[in-house]
Amino acid sequence: MQIYEELKARGLIAQVTDEEEIRELVNNGKAVFYIGFDPTADSLHVGHFMALCLMKRLQMAGNRPIALIGGGTGMVGDPSGRTDMRQMMTTETIQHNCDCFKKQMERFIEFGPDKAIMVNNAGWLMKLNYIELLREVGACFSVNNMLRAECYKQRMEKGLSFLEFNYMIMQSYDFYHMFQTLGCNMQFGGDDQWSNMLGGTELIRRKLGKDAYAMTITLLMNSEGKKMGKTAKGAVWLDPNKTTPFEFYQYWRNVGDADVLKCIRMLTFLPLEEIDAMDKWEGSQLNRAKEILAYELTKLVHGKEEAEKAQETARGLFAGGGSAEHMPSTELPAGKFEDGKIGAIALLVACGLCPSNGEARRLIQQGGMMVNDQKVTDIAASFDQADFLKEGIIIKKGKKVFHRAFIK
Repeated sequence: MQIYEELKARGLIAQVTDEEEIRELVNNGKAVFYIGFDPTADSLHVGHFMALCLMKRLQMAGNRPIALIGGGTGMVGDPSGRTDMRQMMTTETIQHNCDCFKKQMERFIEFGPDKAIMVNNAGWLMKLNYIELLREVGACFSVNNMLRAECYKQRMEKGLSFLEFNYMIMQSYDFYHMFQTLGCNMQFGGDDQWSNMLGGTELIRRKLGKDAYAMTITLLMNSEGKKMGKTAKGAVWLDPNKTTPFEFYQYWRNVGDADVLKCIRMLTFLPLEEIDAMDKWEGSQLNRAKEILAYELTKLVHGKEEAEKAQETARGLFAGGGSAEHMPSTELPAGKFEDGKIGAIALLVACGLCPSNGEARRLIQQGGMMVNDQKVTDIAASFDQADFLKEGIIIKKGKKVFHRAFIK
């Protein structure tokens, strides 16, 4: 099976502009493709996972990835499903975030001469002359067509600023510029980016002629990717200082039964034949599938050693034993204890397991807290400071979240 057919079999491709030409480019290693990343944080998160895995698959098949960092478009609001304006960042912050992104991307793709490259669209967008842009690019866009785009219609009811209205033009110009300067002939994006991507293809064809190669493929990176990136505690980061390997493993270990095989198919590099055999799995076998998913993705991001540690710790905890060495932990300062004790509510908040006293109180009242395998049902319960020495105590929130609290 060639790479384009594999992408379809894994459920990655939603729609394309010219399937035959795209298949020809991708299967023969002739695609120079870009995927955009917003530098709004100093770490990628699991919402980017599908894009990273796609870049890796295509590079393995001989195609060349371009990781486009939106340092220029980051100065402007993105109307695609957002309800607020982007926060404007300094160039120093953007560069720092770019450096962090590249370090994490190197786990997936290889950078270097004739390999993957990273570019920042601030390098050309910030130099544009406004009048020149209006004459050369603005004339290629119909306001009526733009307003029919779903990404703009979603914002019209709450108000769409002129600043944000220009986002499609800026993203289209990215493709146009990279087509001319980097030989970029293909763009990938989430299904919420379809209108913007078509704008780039149309701009190239209107400016450079119908024979210009400008392909678009849109993936299910919006609904699927954004769902993957949301948890009760917020984003699950690829940076181990933000999300530990154990927390990362546990996130994937806890995906729903209906999603586990979909995630294995889309995100892991296991052979399709092996995954197809899992389609008949049910009941306790799905827990095995979740272990496979969690292990494979943790290995991809954090390496084999950390994946094995996380798996060993998780298995031990669910079996009622095992070491707490690699689980998420909180060192409690002395100031958290009053008269040598800390209350159950304060403990949950101090460890970040609940964002407020009210939520911690409800968790306890609903029977969702255990300490060292003992259920805590009294909101007035407290624990001695001495209990937290050495190995500390193990807190279990609900059925799946484990946390160690200790003092030195």
